[in-house]
Amino acid sequence: MSKTKTRHARPTDRPEDARLGIGPSFAYGLQHVLTMYGGIIAPPLVVGQAGGLSQAEIGTLIACSLFIGGLATILQTIGVPFFGSKLPLVQGVSFSGVATMLAIQGDGGIQAVMGAVLVASAIGLLIAPAFALIIRFFPPVVTGTVITSIGLSLLPVAAGWAMGGNAEAPDYGSVANLGLAALTLLLVILLTKFGTPAIARLSILIALALGTLFATVIGVADFSTVGEGPVFALPTPFAFGLPTFDIAAIVSMLIVILVTFTETTADILAVGEVVGTKVDSKRIANGLRADMLSSAVSPVFNSFTQSAFAQNVGLVAITGVKSRFVVAAGGVILVVLGVLPVLGRVVAAIPTPVLGGVGIVLFGTVAASGIATLSKVDYKNNLNLITVAVSLGFGLLPLVQPSIYDGFPSWFTVIFHSAISSTTIMAILLNLVFNHLVRRSNTKGDRSVFVAAASRSVPEELLDALEDGDSVVDGKIIDAEGQEVPIVPTGTVRVVDPSRPVENSAADGTPKAD
Repeated sequence: MSKTKTRHARPTDRPEDARLGIGPSFAYGLQHVLTMYGGIIAPPLVVGQAGGLSQAEIGTLIACSLFIGGLATILQTIGVPFFGSKLPLVQGVSFSGVATMLAIQGDGGIQAVMGAVLVASAIGLLIAPAFALIIRFFPPVVTGTVITSIGLSLLPVAAGWAMGGNAEAPDYGSVANLGLAALTLLLVILLTKFGTPAIARLSILIALALGTLFATVIGVADFSTVGEGPVFALPTPFAFGLPTFDIAAIVSMLIVILVTFTETTADILAVGEVVGTKVDSKRIANGLRADMLSSAVSPVFNSFTQSAFAQNVGLVAITGVKSRFVVAAGGVILVVLGVLPVLGRVVAAIPTPVLGGVGIVLFGTVAASGIATLSKVDYKNNLNLITVAVSLGFGLLPLVQPSIYDGFPSWFTVIFHSAISSTTIMAILLNLVFNHLVRRSNTKGDRSVFVAAASRSVPEELLDALEDGDSVVDGKIIDAEGQEVPIVPTGTVRVVDPSRPVENSAADGTPKAD
C-alpha cells in the first residue's frame, strides 16, 4: 500500500500583500504623493510663516517634512517587529497639532516646538499599546460613522483647493479656478468610466497631468521658480538649534498625541475596511507605535508629529489598488523629494484647483466607504440610528461653524475642533452606553422614536385569498370594484353569494355559513 501525502492548500494572501512590479508600483505610488502633497507641506508652511522664518528656512522645514514623511510611510507599510501596521497608509505631518504648535512657538520659539514634539511622542510610544485595546469598541456602527466623518471633514479642504488655495489671493474662488477644478473632476470621471482598467486605475495621476498641462497652456501654472534653489540637499539635524523643553508645552503636545492616536486608529480601521482585511488591536498598536517612533525622530530632522493621511484612503478605494508596497513606493518618492528640492518644486507647481478637482472624488469616496459600512449595521430594536445621528451631527459642528469652540479652553479646542476626533469620541461613548452598559442592565432593550420598528409578517393564507386589484383602506380590504371583502375568523368555512347581503345571526357577530 502506497502512502499518500496530504497537501495543505496555501492560505490566500492578504489583499494588501499583492506585488505589482516596480513600474506600476511607482506609478500608483506617485498618485499617492500627489494626492497628499498639499497636505504634507501645509503644516510646515503655516508654522514657518507664523514664526517669521525666511523663505529658505521654510523650504528646509518643507523638505525635512517630505523626507521624514517618506521614511515614516516606509516604516508603516513595510513594517518591522512591533512597528508598522503593514497597510497602505501614507504618513505625513499631522495638521491637528498646528494650532498647538503655533501657541508654543509664540512663547518659546520653534525650538520649544521641537522639544515638546520629541518628549510627547516618546510618551505616546509607551502608551500606544494600551490605546489600541479599545478596538473592541469599534464595531461597524462606530467605524462607519468615523469613516463617513473623515470623508466629510476633508471636503472643505477640496473646496479650498478648488477655489485656489490662498484665501488672500485676488482670484480666490474665481470662475477660472473653479472651472479648472471642474475640468479635472470631469477628466477623472471620464477616465474611470471609459478608460481601460490600467488607465482607470491611473485616472487620478493622468487627470492631474492633463489638468496641469491645460493650466500651463492657458497661463495659470507657473514653473518659473522650479530652477531656483539647490538641486540636492540632505536634511541637517537640528538645523534650527537644539530643542528646549517646557512642561506646559509638553502637556499641550501630549493632548495632540492623543488626538493623533484617535485619527490614526480611525484611518487604520478605514483602510482595513476598504482593503477588506482583518484589523485587530495588535495591528493598531503596531501602527500607532510606528506613528510615535516617526514623530519622536522628526524633531531631530526638523519636522513635526506624523500621522496617517485620510485622503489617501479614498485613493485606495477609488483605484482598487490595495497593495501596501505601492504606498511604500510612494514613501520612497517622498524621501527623494526630500533630498531633491528641485523635484519638490516641480510637484508644488501643480495648480491648487487641479488638486481640488481630484480631491472632490477622493474625499467623497472616503465618505461613501463609510456609508457602505453603515449599510451593514443592524438598526432594529436598538439605538444604533441615534448613535450615528448624534455622532455625525456633533462631529460636523466645527465644520459648519468653525468658531463654535472659541470660548473653550485650548485643550478642549485641540480635541474637539477636529471633526474626526469629536465624531470618534462621541461614537465610542454612545456605543459603549447603548450597546454595552445599558444593554446589560436592561434586558428589555431600549425604546424611542429612533429605534427601528420591529419586522412584520402576514400569513401566507392571506396572500392566497387576495386578488388583483385588492387594496387596504382604513383597515378594510376593498376589491377592484370598490366593494368591501368580508373578513371571517380563522377556521370558519363560508361560501359567499355576491348577490346576497352579508348576514350575521350569531350573538358574537360570526357570519352564518350558507
